[in-house]
Amino acid sequence: MTQPVAAWPAPAPGAAPLRRIVSAQAALELRTLLRNGEQMLLTLVIPVLLLVAFGRADLVSIGTGISRIDFVVPGILALCVLSTAFTGQAIGTGFERRYGVLKRLGASPLSRSGLIAAKTVTVLVVELVQAAIVLGVGAILDWRPVASPAAVIWVPLLLLAGTAAFSGLALLMAGTLRAEATLAAANLLYLILLGLGAVLFPLSKFPAGMRPVLELLPSGALADGLRLVLAHGGGVPVSALVVLCVWAAAAIALAARTFRWE
Repeated sequence: MTQPVAAWPAPAPGAAPLRRIVSAQAALELRTLLRNGEQMLLTLVIPVLLLVAFGRADLVSIGTGISRIDFVVPGILALCVLSTAFTGQAIGTGFERRYGVLKRLGASPLSRSGLIAAKTVTVLVVELVQAAIVLGVGAILDWRPVASPAAVIWVPLLLLAGTAAFSGLALLMAGTLRAEATLAAANLLYLILLGLGAVLFPLSKFPAGMRPVLELLPSGALADGLRLVLAHGGGVPVSALVVLCVWAAAAIALAARTFRWE
């Protein structure tokens, strides 16, 4: 006697849930990043080398009332956000746009908001890895933060605000300039902010007329806000958060209006 054949389930066409789509795209972005030696150099190797080189105790005093390593570690954390959320993302997105990757993704179930969410998740994951490495190397170099319990709130808030600001600037640049121009401009701004953005050198070393302008740079606001919390044991980094939020709001608003996906 023949056995009855089980009926196949009825097909259910349609896109996967947004969470699964974003997770898959974020995983792809991470794999792409890990295969890119230039991006790994920018996001992991350079910050660690600068931390070791500028965090040595036998270097000359920087005249800030704190030790060299206490000054450098928050600056390197700010540099990690700059390199990942701005430089790396601007260059990567610019070339994705040039080669038609974004246009092809536009024909998939992945929406624009989903793509931005996936890139944001990727940036945050990379920044977590960077922070763990920097803090570990800093501890080896005898870094001992002077922070209140509130630092567990203010440090993530500063890093998130800095990520939003630099991501907005990255998308603004990648969505309006050609890929080659984005590559050149992103690397140039990286070097400028590295030298003038209070990352490795205190603003007191610059002429007095330049300091008010440099304090309004997102890198300077992020680095000084982190130092206030981690090196001075200060309270709420109000001015740093305000500067970063203004940069984030302005950059994201402009990017949303001007970004060209093709």
